[in-house]
Amino acid sequence: MSRTNDSTTGQVVAPDIVRATLRAAEARGVSAAEVTLRDIAQEAGISRSTLVRRIGGSRDALDEALRAAGVEPGGRKPVRERAIEVTGTLISTQGLGTVTFERVAAAAECSVPSLYATFGGRDELLRVVFERYSPTLDVEALLATSHGDLAETVRRLTRLMVDTLEREPRVLPALLAEVFARPGDDNVRMVFETLTPRLLAGLGAWLAGEVAAGRVRDLPPMLLTQLMTGPVFHHFLLRPVVSQVAAADLPGKEETIETFAQAFLRAVALPSTDDEDRQA
Repeated sequence: MSRTNDSTTGQVVAPDIVRATLRAAEARGVSAAEVTLRDIAQEAGISRSTLVRRIGGSRDALDEALRAAGVEPGGRKPVRERAIEVTGTLISTQGLGTVTFERVAAAAECSVPSLYATFGGRDELLRVVFERYSPTLDVEALLATSHGDLAETVRRLTRLMVDTLEREPRVLPALLAEVFARPGDDNVRMVFETLTPRLLAGLGAWLAGEVAAGRVRDLPPMLLTQLMTGPVFHHFLLRPVVSQVAAADLPGKEETIETFAQAFLRAVALPSTDDEDRQA
């Protein structure tokens, strides 16, 4: 398959980018126009900045390449999706307190009344945004399927949390920064009042099940959840700064994930019946 040249921009889009776009769209059940550049880049195995450079800085050349391949990329994203994405970017780059319907409407190129019609109010918009960019939905999806033994599940959950912390826009790190800076802020409290019960219902319920099965120490679900998430969040929030001053002493991402997973297992996992029989 030859490269496709957009006659409008002159930008050549490689076939592997077109194929990655189509795979990402199919995997997410959306049109090619609705797939984010982040998702396309991930599917193509490159960074978002590299993808933007390869398509000439905008989606126009990519859309033309899709049409040349016989695929209509689709229309503009609905207001809901545009609002969620721009709100995530605002929180990541400027902080939670900067999010107003006026600013979101301007960035999403929609009207303030359309945001009220879609979300009802700012609190619901924030709830949806943090649900989208927190690990909550991914945790629920993982724990709802067959996820292996305790050790393997802990590893997968740890990697999932790390991926969420590193995902653009960096909404979760921005929220945690707000927690440390303004723990009594109404916005911060509202988000945590919304997300904490759901996190406990997912991750906490799974840990409680492991306690009941005799695989994990009998500790309160909140403490078990904090033992699993606290060290991971602390390390990967500071990692960008630490990498600038002590890069030689910083282990790789996969080694770090395994270290934290093993530390949690050593702290809370109970010997299995088979282990006890072998020791006897």
